[in-house]
Amino acid sequence: HICCKQISQASGIIEKDDGSMEEEIGELRRSHPKSLAGGDFTLCDAFYFCKKGIESIVEDQVTQRFTSEELASWNLLTRTNNNFHYISVRVTIIWGLGVFIRYCILLPLRVTLAVLGLSWLVIGTTLVGLLPHSNVKTWISDLIHVTCYRICARALSARIRYHNKENHPKKGGICVANHTSPIDIVILANDGCYAMVGQIHGGLMGVIQRSMVRSCPHVWFERSEMKDRHAVAKRLKDHVADKTKQPILIFPEGTCINNTSVMMFKKGSFDIGATIYPVAIKYDPQFGDAFWNSGKYNMVSYLLRMMTSWAIVCNVWYLPPMSLQDGEDAVHFANRVKSAIARQGGLVDLFWDGGLKREKVKESYKEEQQKMYSSMIVGQD
Repeated sequence: HICCKQISQASGIIEKDDGSMEEEIGELRRSHPKSLAGGDFTLCDAFYFCKKGIESIVEDQVTQRFTSEELASWNLLTRTNNNFHYISVRVTIIWGLGVFIRYCILLPLRVTLAVLGLSWLVIGTTLVGLLPHSNVKTWISDLIHVTCYRICARALSARIRYHNKENHPKKGGICVANHTSPIDIVILANDGCYAMVGQIHGGLMGVIQRSMVRSCPHVWFERSEMKDRHAVAKRLKDHVADKTKQPILIFPEGTCINNTSVMMFKKGSFDIGATIYPVAIKYDPQFGDAFWNSGKYNMVSYLLRMMTSWAIVCNVWYLPPMSLQDGEDAVHFANRVKSAIARQGGLVDLFWDGGLKREKVKESYKEEQQKMYSSMIVGQD
């Protein structure tokens, strides 16, 4: 029946109808016996909502974005498939050799490089912070930041290709990118300096943040300030108003997505009047999965997985700068930028909020579907 999922007999793949609510319900009504029709509402309308509910239970658009991307072939990492190395003795031997190389040779070298890069970042930025404000201080600070990030990239065996470098973010602007992993910062900062935005942390992260802000005007917030949107907006506006400061780097999704799609951009960074420099990041999972599933792995476990992968391979595209158009609000501007990033990176453009990773669906989403259906009923009067 049309209300059920269509299953391809050739491939066995479940196929979903991507039509609008009005189109699918209209098709249901045309296929339904007229004797069951009852005014503007017909009983078969309920089949549409049952169908959508079953589709969401089987595979919804949100949950699958917070799990690792599936690979077409095995990459000799048990984290991508626990059974492949049992296929044959030859495969098991190759897998064992790969484990030895990754854990006994590459991992010690990578840890050494990471410690060297972070140590130099803390020491170098602290020393530069003692210098008086001048162009020389800015130049030395930029050199130290780029050098340290490049060392950290080597610690991940990162292979990065940058495209359209003529569109590289300029000072006084805001760079926005899709977010897959904490190492997105390292990937982008290899090709230029950025002012970071984020919450002040304690421990080792706090030490790094305090040393970095001494040499470069990063925008760090206290936990209480992060909840004050006006205070955040004012700090960002003050930063972009100074054309001598580095562009701000922001990930508007607010959470890590598995690099198959782009989810809703928060509008905060799009309504302060600054030029937006979109950047699309696309990782190749064949050599190592860069996605951070924060609900499953803590930061230490995640970094260990990164350093025991074969390599981190990715492409970065700098898109032409974009500005708020006449009559356009921040929400539509954010969606326009998001669509451009998704199109360039070959990612799926989704309207869902990444916050659904930890929160329930907002009532407004449910009400939107209810209003859409009611408008169909009322529109037929």
